[in-house]
Amino acid sequence: MHDLTTGPIPQHLIRMAAPIAIGMVFQTLYVLVDLYFVAELGDAAIAGLGSAGNLQFLVMAITQVLGVGTMALIAQATGRKDQADANIVFNQSIGLAALCAAITLTAGYGAGHWYIEALAPDAATVQAGMTYLFWFLPGLALQFALISMGSALRGTGIVNPTIVVQIITVLLNAVLAPIMIAGWLTGYPMGMMGAGLSTSLSIALGVVLMALYFVRLEHYVSFQLAQLRPRLLVWKRILAIGLPPGGEFALLFVYMAFIYWVTQGFGSDAQAAFGAGSRIMQAFFLPAMAVSFATAPLAGQNFGAQLGGRVRSTFKASVTLQTAVMLVVTLLCQLKPGAMVAFFTDDAQVVAYGAEFLRIISLNFVATGIIFSCSGMFQGLGNTMPALLATATRLVTFILPVLWIANQPWFELKHVWYASVATVTLQAAFSVWLLFGSMRRTLSFTKPPATAPAK
Repeated sequence: MHDLTTGPIPQHLIRMAAPIAIGMVFQTLYVLVDLYFVAELGDAAIAGLGSAGNLQFLVMAITQVLGVGTMALIAQATGRKDQADANIVFNQSIGLAALCAAITLTAGYGAGHWYIEALAPDAATVQAGMTYLFWFLPGLALQFALISMGSALRGTGIVNPTIVVQIITVLLNAVLAPIMIAGWLTGYPMGMMGAGLSTSLSIALGVVLMALYFVRLEHYVSFQLAQLRPRLLVWKRILAIGLPPGGEFALLFVYMAFIYWVTQGFGSDAQAAFGAGSRIMQAFFLPAMAVSFATAPLAGQNFGAQLGGRVRSTFKASVTLQTAVMLVVTLLCQLKPGAMVAFFTDDAQVVAYGAEFLRIISLNFVATGIIFSCSGMFQGLGNTMPALLATATRLVTFILPVLWIANQPWFELKHVWYASVATVTLQAAFSVWLLFGSMRRTLSFTKPPATAPAK
């Protein structure tokens, strides 16, 4: 356990964010390696990877429910110095992870074909997407255990073991991807099957390594067989904090699915460009997400210890760091957007669509960083509903206007991206306003910290 309730706030933030960012860089390499070898299979493969991979947003929504609830409760318990409660939350989280994994596999194999067919513009894209999804689903299911264990450690102020495991799994995937997708060494290319299988095998190794760490080295929270029995009151505590962030990712899934739907009329080139561009954008977002991931336990431990001034200082340090990171990646997207897309495909139309996407969408990167900081703060405070409310504004400010624009004779793809920039900026402003209101209400402590009873 690492105590975040004393010492300089910026130092804690950087100490946690830096290794997380390193892990995110390796995660970026995983995304780009996968995309590079899949791109060799053609535009339908890229589009299929994007549409099937978009299901990861839905799974991430559910992992957020589990991960954020686990992290926030353990961070607050750590701030109160309540190890017993932290341990119960951890073990109940593991039980929930097993249940979520089973549901993911059942729903994915049962309804995945319907989802791919609804978004894909042609039969080739449907085939590519379904093949990838079939072999990718086990990896998606295993992510719940990985998120549960990693979130528990993050709540106690520890991030390095999770990052080491993440780097190992990414390196394994980087080795397996060319072997399984392109047939390097074996002479047996597996195509989209190999793309999904290499990811699933890598995640499986990560779960094994994290479990070994908890069994042999972790002492503050640990596996306790007696505490794995379902305790509905603890589940309720986890879900009360975790459901709104899960809703945020579910809305992001709707947002992404809507874009794939509205771009169908522009053909597989446009969808391939959006798939490649959004993967590049996600890669750029990873360092900013690392800052958000560090912000949440830092705010959470200090909130649990009822140190309001340190909670406010956490937000200031987080926004400052986020802005610096996002300005750099914005500049990169403004200068060489086409070169980034061209690294994955030589199709001139795909490159043109992708460059236009990155150049326009990068205008909202700073606003996105502010949203990430607000999200981390809401998680630390254990009040995540405002973040969901801010995200939900996109349903009104983005989807409804784009539906109208798409039916106009002058409609072009760039109009979708400009609408996105406007709505993200509005969301950032709304998020800050909600956060300031939440801090005014919750940081006026009038009594000493109390130890919450274990349920």
